[in-house]
Amino acid sequence: MKTFCGRANPTTGVVDWVEESEEYDYHQEIARSCYADMLHDHDRNKKYYQGIRAAVSRIKARGEKVFKPMAEAAQCIVEKNGFHDKIKIINKHSTDVSVGPGGDMQTKANLLITELFDTELIGEGALPSYEHAHQNLVHEGCEAVPHQATVYAQLVESELLWSWAQLQPVEVKEACLVPPPSVGRCAGAPSVCDIQLSQVPPNSFTPLSPLCTMFSVDFSKPVSSAFRSHSTKFVAQASGHAQVVLSWWDLNMDRSGGIVCTMAPSWTYSDSKTAPWRDHWMQSVYFLPVERQVAAGEELSLTVCHDDYSLWYSLQSQSQQESETGAPSSRPCCTCQAHMVWTRSRFGEINDKRRTESYVSALRSVLREDSICLSVSDGSLLPVFAHMLGAKQVFSLENSRMNKQIIEQVLEANSFKGGVELLEIRPEQLCSNDLGGDQISVLMGEPYFSTSLLPWHSLFFWYCRTALAGLLHPSATILPRSATLHVVAVEFRDLWRIRAPCGTCEGFDVTPMDEMVQRSLDFRESREAEPHPLWEYPCHALTPSKAIMTFDFMQCVPQQPVSTQGLLPFVRAGHCHGVALWMEFQLTEDIIVSGGLLRSISEQGHCEWSQHRKQGVYFLRPPREISGDGRAALSYSFTFEPVLGDIKMDFSIEPQ
Repeated sequence: MKTFCGRANPTTGVVDWVEESEEYDYHQEIARSCYADMLHDHDRNKKYYQGIRAAVSRIKARGEKVFKPMAEAAQCIVEKNGFHDKIKIINKHSTDVSVGPGGDMQTKANLLITELFDTELIGEGALPSYEHAHQNLVHEGCEAVPHQATVYAQLVESELLWSWAQLQPVEVKEACLVPPPSVGRCAGAPSVCDIQLSQVPPNSFTPLSPLCTMFSVDFSKPVSSAFRSHSTKFVAQASGHAQVVLSWWDLNMDRSGGIVCTMAPSWTYSDSKTAPWRDHWMQSVYFLPVERQVAAGEELSLTVCHDDYSLWYSLQSQSQQESETGAPSSRPCCTCQAHMVWTRSRFGEINDKRRTESYVSALRSVLREDSICLSVSDGSLLPVFAHMLGAKQVFSLENSRMNKQIIEQVLEANSFKGGVELLEIRPEQLCSNDLGGDQISVLMGEPYFSTSLLPWHSLFFWYCRTALAGLLHPSATILPRSATLHVVAVEFRDLWRIRAPCGTCEGFDVTPMDEMVQRSLDFRESREAEPHPLWEYPCHALTPSKAIMTFDFMQCVPQQPVSTQGLLPFVRAGHCHGVALWMEFQLTEDIIVSGGLLRSISEQGHCEWSQHRKQGVYFLRPPREISGDGRAALSYSFTFEPVLGDIKMDFSIEPQ
């Protein structure tokens, strides 16, 4: 059975009605899951196995019977491994499980085994689930695996990380564009920033505190999901601006304390290569509601609060701690709107001084005193820059009321009110009267659109340019003038695990799980690229990078498909896990802004990726081992379909 689904097309900007199988959502959920990543997390699996074995041994030593709950496990895996007579699958949420004669469980359990954690520890509802389990499903004094969790935190100063939370002043033409006061006072987004902290180099932040133990949760005892706060006193190790809290946790799998699974980043290890890699549990970055100057030797108190699903941090001086003030009892929330429409990577992009210099230099080279400018991007500062650089008139199309209001705040904070006319209208609805009868002499965009997921979704700018063709001056400047799609074949250090079959896990045959995931991938995902921030996932280039399609914004979107194919020789040995894809924008003849590689690939194949945009990744299935002697090449085929706004692609490895 099939059904029609309306989906907003991020490239064309229109709603497409697509015929989909009724199983589409199911396959999407399975294909995009982290099952493979968790099954490949050998450290996690080993520690769970050891913890369960130790707990079961103690229960047997006490002469008690053993109960092994395994929720959401596939029945075929149980049968395949010969446990069908020992394990009962209860396909329910734990809060719906009944206990007693005729119920799902005949008696309460004496062993509680769970995996309810996310990067923030409690974000998947661990606390209320444990609370219910202790009240309804397990005996008092039960064994629990894991036995205990402990949360750690460190206060740091970091220009890099702070740029993801607050708008910074921008230098333009010897003038300073200041952020609105409402943004500076705002506590920011309430959600945690979860990243691969191992990829944030230690030289990009200054520790202001030691690593603090914030609190622990004993899962073998009753757990409360009510609001709690925990404070740790410390003496500042250095002077600086207290801005950011880095946090992670560990699991003590057994009450003996000898089996610990830690989420600590690799730079905390004496040998970083021994740190386990995992993508389902990363590390957390929390931004203080306001930055604060601290002095070395100052006595401070770091407080973490949590409700049933989230954590937040605050910093107090000794006097505040003594008077019991300064620790917020409710989650911080955005009051300026900027944190609701700009992601953290978008804040970082706007605050990137080198990137801003590229756009300002490009605008300087094309603007004239009589320039009539129109900006097409979401919540962009480009129209403000154009006004500051002396354009006669500047218009900006905004896709949402909130984006419009944020730019209005920027204009008012800098006494530019009225300097940019913000139009909350779609490009195809714009008419000459909206522009005061003038023709557009400079059409500009970063381009950035909040609906974009994959790099080529930014081609929405091209569709906007086409819709606006009748309003452009015959000699109008288009900035950027073109975009180019680039590719490179890569070997991933770790990211390949999220799409690789596992086979066995701690001696258990999990091929039915592999097959289930592969069926969902084959439904569609295996023939598509997916977005990933590659700066968090190191890779090694096996081929040179290559520009394989150029989209000329000086012309309208073509009506017929455009195709290209070719070969890319392998020049380095390794396992080819897939292909990385990104866009580069030609602002002017000599200014290019990249959404992918920031500089040329090193001789050793090292890649440095933009932190502001996600790149596309097309995983090859199965990966191929490459000798690097030039006897093999990556064969590629691309077709841009203008009607759909989509790029179809296919790759294979061919002998040469």
